Amino acid sequence: MPIKVFAFSVLVFFITLNFIHARCIHVGPQQEIRHLREAIYQAKNYDTIKVHHSLYKEGNIVINKKLYLIGIDYPILDGDFTYEVVSIKSDGVTLKGFRIQNSGIASMTEPCGIKIYDAKDVKIEENVLDNNFFAIYVQYGKHIQVTNNTIKAYGSEEQNIGNGIHCWKSDSLHIVHNTIIGQRDGIYFEFVTHSMVYGNISKNNIRYGLHFMFSNDNSYINNFFDSNGAGVAIMYTKNVLIYNNTFSMSVGDASYGILLKELSDVEITGNLFEFNTAALFLEGANRMVVNHNRFYSNGWGLKIQANCVDNVISENNFQNNTFDVSTNGSLVLNKFNANYWDKYEGYDLDHNGSGDVPYRPLSLFSIIIDNNPIAMLLYRSFMVNLLDKTEKLIPSITPEDFRDDQPKLKPYHL
Repeated sequence: MPIKVFAFSVLVFFITLNFIHARCIHVGPQQEIRHLREAIYQAKNYDTIKVHHSLYKEGNIVINKKLYLIGIDYPILDGDFTYEVVSIKSDGVTLKGFRIQNSGIASMTEPCGIKIYDAKDVKIEENVLDNNFFAIYVQYGKHIQVTNNTIKAYGSEEQNIGNGIHCWKSDSLHIVHNTIIGQRDGIYFEFVTHSMVYGNISKNNIRYGLHFMFSNDNSYINNFFDSNGAGVAIMYTKNVLIYNNTFSMSVGDASYGILLKELSDVEITGNLFEFNTAALFLEGANRMVVNHNRFYSNGWGLKIQANCVDNVISENNFQNNTFDVSTNGSLVLNKFNANYWDKYEGYDLDHNGSGDVPYRPLSLFSIIIDNNPIAMLLYRSFMVNLLDKTEKLIPSITPEDFRDDQPKLKPYHL
């Protein structure tokens, strides 16, 4: 038998042996063991601890073994506004079915409802985290699954509350089907790679629904971001997929559906942007593909700064926005192609579905508004309408090349 095969067989044997000898320990007021910390102390790797419903105020609960902790009828782990409630310091831990509440509050030590320290293969599933400073914190984690948790906090100021799911210097995370309400940022990534954020609801958070920096090779799919203070911010990152999300109700002077700053090689496809002050704001964003999205009833559909290069904006629907597009420069280094613009007034004599004359989505009045916000008082006035129509016929200030040569006559079914 080859040495590698023999070594693997021995490894499987010992792992199987551990599972065979694993115990199930019950904790609760009517059980032989009444305290969770005592059960963890007595347990060995691969044991299961079933915690029956009760209120457990045991200070900081440290899990330093490969254990499965299962809550029965949502037992309550309470930090008494003093402690980090659960600290996971071992690989291979599962924590499922608990209500975890009232962590301490401290900006220096950042106490959490659940914090994972330098561990891998950890699962945090189906928990309710209520009124914690940071709810779930992953630090130096790898192959971590955070799924089907409900997170809620009640802070009114950024400095008094932490993030819902905070991930730092980690790899291969799955953040799936969580609901986050009322934290500083709903989901926060910094130096996180090869991870997926899928099917989450992040709303009514004080700052961002999603905020990530220096986090390459990640995907964000089928999430719902609603009524967050500043919307979503993605910065200093490359190789990102943003598919089929909803960005809604980010309203305010510095609020965006998504703010993209210093990014490259990003694909934004199939998303809905609705009722935002500015739906999509690009600054220093390069080599991006923006297609099959719907921009509906926003103040600005797309703000693209002059330092953005080689971006392709194609086959999107721009409908009922106050301004479809805005920019702060005259150099056009991006391409608009085959989008539907509800303000387009052209014609299609050859019946190929595309307009026979180009559409220039950049409104002269939008440029004026960027420099003089008070001018918004004149919006929808006769003079402004006349100014915009004249500019489209005889461009003098708006860039000549800022146009869609194949505007669609009918919206896409998105």
